[in-house]
Amino acid sequence: MRVVSLVPSLTLTLFDLGLDSSSIVGRTPWCIHPSPVVNDITIVGGTKTPTLSKIKAARPTLVVMDRDENPKSVYDWCLEQGIPTFVCDVKRPSDVPAMLRELASCIGCDARGEELAQRIEASLREVNQTESRGTVAPMIWHEPLMAAQTGTYAAGMIEALGFNVPEFEASGTGYPVVNAEILIAHGVEGILLSSEPHEFALEEGEEIAQAMESMGAKRPWVLCIDGEALTWMGSFTAEGLVRLEKELSSF
Repeated sequence: MRVVSLVPSLTLTLFDLGLDSSSIVGRTPWCIHPSPVVNDITIVGGTKTPTLSKIKAARPTLVVMDRDENPKSVYDWCLEQGIPTFVCDVKRPSDVPAMLRELASCIGCDARGEELAQRIEASLREVNQTESRGTVAPMIWHEPLMAAQTGTYAAGMIEALGFNVPEFEASGTGYPVVNAEILIAHGVEGILLSSEPHEFALEEGEEIAQAMESMGAKRPWVLCIDGEALTWMGSFTAEGLVRLEKELSSF
């Protein structure tokens, strides 16, 4: 087994499923967990700009990709080269167990995959909320200001904890550009500032809150949250739920 992973959270997942750096032969610079063992793996380029010649040189028997995170052109190239691929298409936390079982089957780690899948299913049951904790906007980028809307994995992690995340636009990538007026129109009561891909400062969130207040809306609360907990799908999903619930416990 020779796996190239172009998805940071799935690189960690591959290790958690039982592979090691002798089986994972390519990664991106953002595949930073588990440290330090991941440092031994060759970097084949970024998630959006992998170097195809480096992937080919790694002689992979499987390339792990994500539908949203990696370009379709890389997938098409793998098909042309006859390189098997696993493409993750997770839209909500409840999709993760099935994805884990499928990925585990691809690498011959079915038993471990089932164990991790059941752990996440149990975590989702434990955090199931029957009452709404309010409407929030998880911010992922600053210039332009972008939020994760309902229907994305990031929003699903917040929704699993009992919060509402609006649909800011009916079509698009799921990460629309927003402003104070849009946030007010969708009844946003809290602003969540992710630490990645943009590492928000609290002051940036307070500026948004101030703009909303100056337009006559009630000032929303603002909170910095763990970006890995918000967006790293896979084996980390259960831990992500724990971290986010701890951070949001006061709301």
